[in-house]
Amino acid sequence: MTNAAAEPAASTPPIDNSIATRALGAFIVQASLNQRRYAAFVRRPERRRPRIVQQLRGFGQPSSRGAAFLHNEGVKLLLVEDDRAIAESLVSGLRADGHEVAHVSTGADALAATGYDLVLLDLGLPDVDGRDVCRQLRQRGSIPIIMLTARGDEFDRVLGLELGADDYVTKPFSRRELAARIRAVGRRVQPNHDDGASSGPSNGGDELIVGPLRVDRRSRRVHLHGEELTLTAKEFDVLAYLAADPGVVFSRIEILERVWDVNWYGPTKTVDAHVAALRRKLGDHHWIEAVRGVGFRLEAPP
Repeated sequence: MTNAAAEPAASTPPIDNSIATRALGAFIVQASLNQRRYAAFVRRPERRRPRIVQQLRGFGQPSSRGAAFLHNEGVKLLLVEDDRAIAESLVSGLRADGHEVAHVSTGADALAATGYDLVLLDLGLPDVDGRDVCRQLRQRGSIPIIMLTARGDEFDRVLGLELGADDYVTKPFSRRELAARIRAVGRRVQPNHDDGASSGPSNGGDELIVGPLRVDRRSRRVHLHGEELTLTAKEFDVLAYLAADPGVVFSRIEILERVWDVNWYGPTKTVDAHVAALRRKLGDHHWIEAVRGVGFRLEAPP
């Protein structure tokens, strides 16, 4: 055996002290820089806000065109939103447009609130699901409800409307879109007494009668076989529009323009969701017939 073979393997050469010192210094500098960056990040909470807040920036700035978007000035709104940043932007903008706004951040506070004409309801509340709040509010009466949520799937939209919401707005949304939705829903807080000026069909009276179905447009009450039905504001408007001309087929676009707004931004499936809810409450799907590729018509079942 040679001497080379007998010798142990060479050990790792010692680390140069100067290299170690430089590496440690660089580490300390980087750690200090990261600490300063974190401190600056914390001092700027807007950077940590969700994208919706960034898109709502400027929502609270008064707009000279606001009056053109909102014809029902002075509507008392209840805003149910747990995100403070989003709530502040919405409250500021809505007040700039002439509305009275009360803000609560929990479902319990929303259910305890009184004295409002329309509810803007977020679904992601800290204490209870917003859909449960919507259901309870609807059981109490026909106050219009607009859901504000990031849940944009069709299933969520249809479910929200089925639970009693009158409209469903997906975040992020613009100030103009929300203003149009509030105008379209909020103008139905008070009954419409100007039947003669209506651009829709009319049978010439406040009470529409289709077989055992009676729709009183002045009191906004519906009776079927003498029993009163509980409808949302939008469900009533859809039913009244169809009942004004029994047997006539109205397209989804016609219903949207009449019941919602001429500048409707959402999908036409909104009509289908409300028709489905009406069929369920009327107890017979034959009341409202779907004409494929056209729209819907109302007739008393055979």
